[in-house]
Amino acid sequence: MRTVTTIGLFALLLVGADIAHAQRVASPRGESATQIGDHWIVVDYSRPILRGRTQIFGEGEEYGQMVTGSAPVWRAGANKSTRLMTETDLHFGSGTLTAGEYSLFVDLSSDGWTLIFSTHAAKETGRGEGDGLWGAYGYTDDKDVLRVPMTVSHTDTSVDQFTIGFHDVTDAEGTLSLAWEKTAATAAFTIGKTE
Repeated sequence: MRTVTTIGLFALLLVGADIAHAQRVASPRGESATQIGDHWIVVDYSRPILRGRTQIFGEGEEYGQMVTGSAPVWRAGANKSTRLMTETDLHFGSGTLTAGEYSLFVDLSSDGWTLIFSTHAAKETGRGEGDGLWGAYGYTDDKDVLRVPMTVSHTDTSVDQFTIGFHDVTDAEGTLSLAWEKTAATAAFTIGKTE
């Protein structure tokens, strides 16, 4: 009797482990956040993994096509559109992103990347009707609020899972960064209301 119970318990544990493993998504959700004073800046995005792929952004005329697919721009991640929420105005160069929530896209080119903040809403799933975009499919530039040139560099270290982060953050400024494989792109910002 004890052997049968032990075998049954072991079988249930294996089934539970298989179910837990099967429920993992290929591009898990992630969040990157920073707090400057009393204000939060939060990015909610999916984090695709290389899974052995190389030259994820490609080169030449095919640059960016592996990550954009048939979309006109990259959703800066995978699945649901990447969303940025800021509780304070952000100044990128001469442009201002007022406090609020935006979809974040990247126009990829081998000549440079452009960070795009848009008022396109994000759909929760790719299925069915409803307002908003799933990823960057259906993106149009008529809802762009701000376009920011990014500084793109190549690194010796490969980042396996796409990562958005904040760097060099002080009380007045910071840098938003995107990194995947051996490519990193950054956009510096300052915070606060314009005078």
